[in-house]
Amino acid sequence: MRTVSVIIPALNEAEPLGPLLDRLKEVLDRRRGRLVPEIIVVDDGSRDDTARVAVTHGARVVRHPENLGNGAAVKSGMRAARGEIWVLMDADGQHDPEDVLRLVDGLERYDMVVGARTLGRGTGFLKNLANAAYNRFASYVTGHRIPDLTSGFRAMRADVARRFLYLLPNTFSYPTTLTMAFLRTGHSVLYEPIRAAPRAGRSRIRVFRDGTRFFYIIVRIATFFSPFRVFFPVSLISVLLGLGWYVYTFLTQHRFTNMSMLLIVQAVILFALALISEQIAQLRFDRSEDER
Repeated sequence: MRTVSVIIPALNEAEPLGPLLDRLKEVLDRRRGRLVPEIIVVDDGSRDDTARVAVTHGARVVRHPENLGNGAAVKSGMRAARGEIWVLMDADGQHDPEDVLRLVDGLERYDMVVGARTLGRGTGFLKNLANAAYNRFASYVTGHRIPDLTSGFRAMRADVARRFLYLLPNTFSYPTTLTMAFLRTGHSVLYEPIRAAPRAGRSRIRVFRDGTRFFYIIVRIATFFSPFRVFFPVSLISVLLGLGWYVYTFLTQHRFTNMSMLLIVQAVILFALALISEQIAQLRFDRSEDER
């Protein structure tokens, strides 16, 4: 039998949390002979009865004295979890507990299974548009198709995920970090289609406020995991601009300008930086494997 730890970060989610926990226990009880369930609710500084509701409905509760962030709550839950399988899901009612068993079953062959919101995302048009842009950029960086980069509903092998615990930020971007870390280090990831229900209450993520921050986080993670794919295109654009400007000025003014030289030298420096950064990233991951 395998122990499954379901980790649920919660901030002021007392109203939807009770029904969610009851249904989750009902679903997990179907596999009592094969799975040992553990439900952990991380109360991230809630001002309502979130912790009391969690205890009443049979969950283990980890409490933060103040709001530290969604990612910080997930990390606290991971540190407290005893299971060999970790399942992450939201407390707001968007994720259907019925899908938990499908995600767990996928771990028979994969290291992580992500609930991809492809059958009705439960979000607005602008968020869908932003998520599509993030998915395309992350797919380019990792070299793998990523249909849902920011989904917080996922199951994973604890022994693999534990290696990346120190990388996870304290914000909503922990799913991005986990996905790119798994793919960059050669671990298998399956995307299981799910239907995300509209969340209960208002979302704490704002497209315009958090969009720039998400893009910055993705770029930072991209340069951390696969810097060559970030620096090389910039280097290529720079050298093409330099050569193009040289051809233009040669034909119109019959001279080689300082701007052309600056762009070409910049391209060479960026290319060298890409090579060095890629080597450093590879050494980091090789060392991580040795210490495993």
